[in-house]
Amino acid sequence: MRCLSPSDRWRWALSPIRLKMCGIWALFGSDECLSVQCTCAMKIAHRGPDAFRFENVNGFTNCCFGFHRLAIVDQLYGMQPLRVKKFPYLWLCYNGEIYNHQALKTRFDFDYQTKVDGEVLLHLYDRFGVQKMASLLDGVFAFILLDTANRKVHLGRDTYGVRPLFKFLTDDGFLAVCSEAKGLVEITHSMETAASIVPFLPGHFEVFDLKLIGKVQSVQFEQFHCCTREPAHALYDTVGGLSSDFGEETVKRNIRSLFENAVRKRLMAHRRIGCLLSGGLDSSLVAAMLLKLSKEEKLPYSIQTFSIGSEDSPDVMAAEKVAAHIGSEHHKVEFTAEEGVKALEEVIFHLETYDITTVRASVGMYLISKYIREKTDSVVIFSGEGSDELTQGYLYFHKAPSAKAGAEDSVRLLKELYLFDVLRADRTTAAHGLELRVPFLDHRFTSYYLSLPEEMRTPKDGVEKHLLRDSFKGLDLIPDEILWRRKEAFSDGMTSEKKSWYTYLQEHLDSVVNDSQMEKAEQTFPHNTPKTKEAYYYRQVFEKFFPGRAQWLSHYWMPRWISATDPSARTLSIYKPDKQQ
Repeated sequence: MRCLSPSDRWRWALSPIRLKMCGIWALFGSDECLSVQCTCAMKIAHRGPDAFRFENVNGFTNCCFGFHRLAIVDQLYGMQPLRVKKFPYLWLCYNGEIYNHQALKTRFDFDYQTKVDGEVLLHLYDRFGVQKMASLLDGVFAFILLDTANRKVHLGRDTYGVRPLFKFLTDDGFLAVCSEAKGLVEITHSMETAASIVPFLPGHFEVFDLKLIGKVQSVQFEQFHCCTREPAHALYDTVGGLSSDFGEETVKRNIRSLFENAVRKRLMAHRRIGCLLSGGLDSSLVAAMLLKLSKEEKLPYSIQTFSIGSEDSPDVMAAEKVAAHIGSEHHKVEFTAEEGVKALEEVIFHLETYDITTVRASVGMYLISKYIREKTDSVVIFSGEGSDELTQGYLYFHKAPSAKAGAEDSVRLLKELYLFDVLRADRTTAAHGLELRVPFLDHRFTSYYLSLPEEMRTPKDGVEKHLLRDSFKGLDLIPDEILWRRKEAFSDGMTSEKKSWYTYLQEHLDSVVNDSQMEKAEQTFPHNTPKTKEAYYYRQVFEKFFPGRAQWLSHYWMPRWISATDPSARTLSIYKPDKQQ
């Protein structure tokens, strides 16, 4: 890693402070002593291990904010709640990145008073109100915005829920908000009925009236953006307007342009950038584009890539080929089934879910994130999440009864990402104080891809994600064998094709859960009743940490249109090992 030159240091010092990955927490109308309640906020300290602030709201003695920060450059400007002299009545607690904050500043002639990208929320809210404010944000975010002048509390979350947010609400109007549910489950209140704790719905905002006693009442809950609609902020995007021509070459050119733009805008960072690299199509494209743009932008360090797997893992072998091709500083993390089994309880605690495929895939991501935190200085981590849902990458899409059905299921999967893959990616990285970036879920990229004719987006010639692959054909961005490598689930690819990770899990857990427990499973767990000993164990661990909260998961992730009793792609009749591996 080369040292920063004086000009580099000057350029970086003047660039805006990014709030990055952090943990937010707030109470409005607490019945108990705030000094006791605030201990709950420490449950999410891993999201921002470098600094913590707890602050009461002036004039509302039972309202407060808590904030955990991953330090960037300047402690003065990075702490929250964010308040500026121009808007003394606004309090903002926010987790995320706003990629177009400078474009919005120029377009609307905002006078920024800090170097924090989140300040744009205050200016947009003051000028346009919360609905337009949220719709103009190009980025990932979860926010709590308090307006003491009008006695309003506003909550909001980005389109795909890349940044998490949970809401706790009692019947008498005591509201608590947190990045993760674990920061809410031990909050005490005076009501006899249990408080509702639910994930805040992505792409929505909610407005509450704040009463003088600090309690709240919900007065507005609306969607500000849906993945199928072009985002309002597209008007101010550097890519500009796209041709509406659906000719094949035009479409492929637009896909490349939007994808490159999605990666480029996510380079804004003051900490070292790295990339997860499984050796599959999606992470390989992200890593290759990241390497290309990092050289163009002259980042003062090499990009580190990371893979995890056993010695004979097809993912590890593929990742090494990609890393050699693109010239990254590659790290291979050794994985053993014993180590994975040992991490299960920690993983489920951080995930706050018991979904089968999510738990399986999270173990590897949790362990690789632990390695990154302990052994390297990379903090901002790129990943390929969202591509399978967007581009119909799962093998079961080969069995879609029609192009229309495939397109509809793609949208369903995108809307449910916050329950599955995005949840996994956030919690496993945040558990170790890392910040996740997912360019495939860029608002413009996804809305454009979903606007294409349904027939264009289906698997073609027996190959899933054909359009995406074809868009990068002949560019030598990644090796051809990787460009056309068949879909391999992350949790499957960590181990050899002879014995999958899920097989190790099932064999181990067969002796942990007994037959009598399975016979009573429906009585013990009436919601999402586990059908296997593996699923039963995950649920058992979940209930240990989050008793009575099974409703957080509405349903298990499973393939469609095909006879399947397990979510692993390797169990499907249409699965065939990649011949090139």
